[in-house]
Amino acid sequence: MARRTVALIIVAALVGGGLVAVHRGRPAAAAPRPTAAQLLDANIEFYEAVAARDRTGAMALGQLALLYMRRARATGDYQAVLRSESAARRSLKNRAAHNTRARQALAASLLSEHRFTDAIGEAEALVERDPSNAALRASLGEIQMELGRYEDARASFAMVAGKTSDLSVAPRLARWLEINGDPDSAFKLMNASLLAIMQRRDVPAEQQAWFWLRIGDLQLRRGHVREAEYAYERGLAVHAEDYRLLAARAKLAGARHQWKDAISYGQRAVAVSLDPATLGVMSDAYAALGDPAKAEEYAHAMEVAVSQQATAYHRAWSLFLLEHGRRVDEVLSKAQEELVTRRDIYGYDVVAWALHAKGRDGEARAMMTYALSLGTRDAMLLYHASAIDSALGRAAMAQDELARARAIDPEIGRAGP
Repeated sequence: MARRTVALIIVAALVGGGLVAVHRGRPAAAAPRPTAAQLLDANIEFYEAVAARDRTGAMALGQLALLYMRRARATGDYQAVLRSESAARRSLKNRAAHNTRARQALAASLLSEHRFTDAIGEAEALVERDPSNAALRASLGEIQMELGRYEDARASFAMVAGKTSDLSVAPRLARWLEINGDPDSAFKLMNASLLAIMQRRDVPAEQQAWFWLRIGDLQLRRGHVREAEYAYERGLAVHAEDYRLLAARAKLAGARHQWKDAISYGQRAVAVSLDPATLGVMSDAYAALGDPAKAEEYAHAMEVAVSQQATAYHRAWSLFLLEHGRRVDEVLSKAQEELVTRRDIYGYDVVAWALHAKGRDGEARAMMTYALSLGTRDAMLLYHASAIDSALGRAAMAQDELARARAIDPEIGRAGP
């Protein structure tokens, strides 16, 4: 009887708690089907109530932590990430043993906060408890990759290479292939995953949209700009106000110097989530259109958005400052500090670009050697390498790097209209 009562409570929560009256002889009009966002909100509300009633329990808090992370991914709400971490920690405080759900949520929230050294400890503990779980091992590989522990990541991904049908493994494995200079294989893997989820009805719209986003990003990495634009639009057809896809469209429009489109897409994206990188695109767009006041307004908004995150260092903000010749010493100091614990290729790139801005190109080239060491096909990395080699008088190498960068992004390094 108790289980039936709980089940009825859950059903009531899922449909918003409303009851449909049935009139004799005339059926009531069917209630509108709740959206995915409404179902998520109802689930969160339900588990919040359960957790409030049972402050010593672990199950409801663990589930709540996972639901908060789902909301964060769907909306870009950073506060939802922090709530997920809090709920997961409370759950683990109540029950540390056999509480995989809460540990997964904690690792995911720490990863979203870019607290990679904290996240890896949780991920390692999960794998130690369940070494045969491919999803947990792929998640560990993802964090190892973010920290620049590439040999460890290589071993982790080698152990899940045969699990490409697992939707929690395939995207992480594809990112590993992409970082290692094989975007074609990464695209094939992600495309197979996308085709698989299109056959399923249980995959939320925001997750489908994210797969289209990754397809678009990989098409850009392969130098297929029109195909990337198509993928982004397909994703928006699934989830019209997905801030991640809108941000990608804004960035793509900015790269093409389509400044008004960049602003239009950017406004829609930041209305959902104040993503610093998108605010930077909009600042550049207004500057290109001859509106320095608006450009400065969005640059300030970008800095405010960065300051509200748990980690005050943000790479998009750092690169924005370097591109505009601002606060170079500050960026260099913070980038070098981060490189102590997070030694990934993009960390080396920021340090290299800051050293180049200081005119210290010999040191910058040493950093770029690390940034290019995996053979990643990234137009930004190649463009930075070209500029540094040009400053060092290595004309032939600089021209080759610039040609490779523009084979991926034809507009990179070109002046605006």
